[in-house]
Amino acid sequence: MGFTGQPDVPTIVFLTRALDIGGAQRQLVELALGLHRLGWKVHVLLFYGGGALEPQLKEAGVEVVSLGKEGRWAVLGFVRRLVKEIRRVRPDFVHGYLDVANLLLGVLRPFFGGSRVVWGVRASNVDLSRYDTLARIVFRVGAISSRLADLVICNSESGRAYHAAHGYPAARMVVIPNGVDSKQFRRSEEARIEVRAEWGIAPHEKLVGIVARLDPMKDHPNFLHAAARIAAARQDVRFACVGDGEPAYRASLQALAVELGLGSRIVWAGARTDMWRVYNALDVAVSASAFGEGTSNAIAEAMATGVPCVATAVGDAAALIGDLGWICLPRDHAALASAIVDALAAPCDAVAIRARMVSEFSPERLLRRTAEELSKLGGAGMMVTDPSPQRPKCP
Repeated sequence: MGFTGQPDVPTIVFLTRALDIGGAQRQLVELALGLHRLGWKVHVLLFYGGGALEPQLKEAGVEVVSLGKEGRWAVLGFVRRLVKEIRRVRPDFVHGYLDVANLLLGVLRPFFGGSRVVWGVRASNVDLSRYDTLARIVFRVGAISSRLADLVICNSESGRAYHAAHGYPAARMVVIPNGVDSKQFRRSEEARIEVRAEWGIAPHEKLVGIVARLDPMKDHPNFLHAAARIAAARQDVRFACVGDGEPAYRASLQALAVELGLGSRIVWAGARTDMWRVYNALDVAVSASAFGEGTSNAIAEAMATGVPCVATAVGDAAALIGDLGWICLPRDHAALASAIVDALAAPCDAVAIRARMVSEFSPERLLRRTAEELSKLGGAGMMVTDPSPQRPKCP
């Protein structure tokens, strides 16, 4: 019997900032939908509503509630609404996604009755010097208060080791890698032709892309410098940056691209909701991150689509790619450029690349592992039966 008062019907509340387009957000949606299909009662609470990924949950019947936070410092009313919603639902588990949500659930757990508190850690070695004072405070306070969590789920071994070294309770930490939906991310010649035509990529041109939010962690300058080296030597290669970020930072990156002479050689695609189509347009996918990656969604999704990947040795990138791609040191654009050129020249075994994701990084494995770890915390009778019902196909 769980705290819901209903036998064998676990109830879980996820808390996150917003459901804008991003890797962590897509993983939350994947997990919430999977648990919902298993029969769990799933609720998602958001600091801010209106994100692009919300409709997927609402259309499936998952309750999504915006807590209407009015700004960074609008705290008291927001906290009251958060506690009120959790008391209304009376969940077996409250599951935070990312630092601030985790911290709030830890500090406020005395107000949640008997709900088990689960933290979701998605990053590894974050360079806090690249962010503001609040981010540094949240990390340090989070490390201290992490012992208030019953379970800390990391999406990478590197993330677990880094956070344990900074005070997180190692005995309560588990690693569950991301899951990628191979039914969604798949080869499509039609999508390849359409997206490349939209971006003005000629059939004979090679397209190298980075799929990442515009953030210092992702090190777009590294990618742009590597792109400039390649562009100077080859006329048949174009580049794409898919993702968005703070306007000032985006403007600085676009100015750098102009300074490096990339000009029309690069497409700034912004944020997209049709990522399965975008990966099909690429000949090589790149993760140029300088720090912070756990298990990269962008790498996993590209590989599920059969696209060869080049990544910096950050987080669990090497373990994710195995011997089916190229790994180089971070912040070394010459090495990154060399690896991209090698990837462009090598035969692409799309079948083997995709098979690795299907067998080892499936959403079913993510779902089963998560349900199993939650079951160890007690509460309602956990449903850990076959989590692989029919999924809707992509349009």
